[in-house]
Amino acid sequence: MAIEPKGIAKKNEQSLSEMFKELGSHPVPKHARSYMYCFGGITFLLFLIQVITGILLAIYYKPTPELAYESVMFIEQDVWMGAAIRSIHNVAANLMVIAVLMHMFRVIYTGSYKPPRQLNWIIGACLLIIVLAFCFTGYLLPWDQLGYWAAVIGTKIMGSLPWLGEQLLLLSQAGSKITGYTLTRFYALHIVILPVVAIVSMVIHFLMIRKQGISGGL
Repeated sequence: MAIEPKGIAKKNEQSLSEMFKELGSHPVPKHARSYMYCFGGITFLLFLIQVITGILLAIYYKPTPELAYESVMFIEQDVWMGAAIRSIHNVAANLMVIAVLMHMFRVIYTGSYKPPRQLNWIIGACLLIIVLAFCFTGYLLPWDQLGYWAAVIGTKIMGSLPWLGEQLLLLSQAGSKITGYTLTRFYALHIVILPVVAIVSMVIHFLMIRKQGISGGL
């Protein structure tokens, strides 16, 4: 026998109320109400800003060597609020790096990396690397002189690493030098691969915090 629409709506309403009740049953400990514990949430907020502004920029951006710089200039000069959106995207990226570093310093200072939170500490360190990768890949996208030479220096640094350096250099550049293929690869990393990895890592990070609770105060 089919469930009536009213019954489905009532069931969904009950599920939502139970979910909010379950969330409310885990209040934030008093020691975690300090500003020192806010940097993780600030980082997540900045990530959401990056996602929203990034989607708006991607509508007009063209990831080809011939059109990348022109599309950025079009966003800056012709798109309504384009310059502001790009500025917000850039500033939020820099602030996100600072917020992640402050969050990790707080974790070290309060000893929150100790058992049983070692795995969550490793995931947090991986998230820092992901944030830095966001900045590195995004820097090349305007395809200007500054972004080009920053990519050259950054990939050369990766190439100097022992054992896997040469392979990382070829993989990151999509060849032996910076070309249009490098731009396409960085764009795919910036808007698809890194966001997916970041979201999965954050979900695991949040679930582990949910399960283990917020670490004790000083």
